[in-house]
Amino acid sequence: MDFSQIGSLKELLRAGGPVLIFLIFLSVYSVSIMIDRYIKYKKSINKSRKLMEYVRYHLPSRNFAKIMDACRKGGYANTPAAKLVMNLLTSDKTSLAELNDLSDSIIDWEIAQLSRKLSVLATLASTTPFIGLFGTVLGVMRAFSDLSTASGAGPSAVAKGISEALVNTAAGLFVAVPALIAYNYFLSKLNFFTKNMEYLAQEVISAKLYIPQNEPVSETEQQ
Repeated sequence: MDFSQIGSLKELLRAGGPVLIFLIFLSVYSVSIMIDRYIKYKKSINKSRKLMEYVRYHLPSRNFAKIMDACRKGGYANTPAAKLVMNLLTSDKTSLAELNDLSDSIIDWEIAQLSRKLSVLATLASTTPFIGLFGTVLGVMRAFSDLSTASGAGPSAVAKGISEALVNTAAGLFVAVPALIAYNYFLSKLNFFTKNMEYLAQEVISAKLYIPQNEPVSETEQQ
């Protein structure tokens, strides 16, 4: 069997050996993380954006009761934006510095929750090509070992072993490339959402303290 004849799953597994089986497991794990984060982001970020629009619409009139009612609704209650707005509006803190610290801590916590498992995708993207290469090296070593023990074996025997071993390299790249694309996609969405949360926090704080937008804050208001 040469590389062009590897068709069935059984042949692929036999060609790649234990390393290929391990890479298949990592591929399934990587896909499960992508699906989990996609569902989580769609639920949290998209609903937060809708709530942000509603909050920004009512902030100029300082209609905090209506804003908090929206944050308590079932579809938005557990979103990062709802938690940020509710904590800021119900806090008994009255200074700008204290409210800024509160908003920073809430945003950091919510972004940390959304960032969970992204490091796993980054790790898979960077390590699986080397795992595949490791499997290929083992296959090449096995091919030369078979060549040394086989009588009358020619270069075709080595080529056969090497072609089978390269399955692991291909599998490593097959796992790494989607993981890297997914990691960069989720990271870009998370960075943009973080900025939106920070802007929303400043708008809510300004409305609560009745600080007109774009007006410099005096030293007495900061204390």
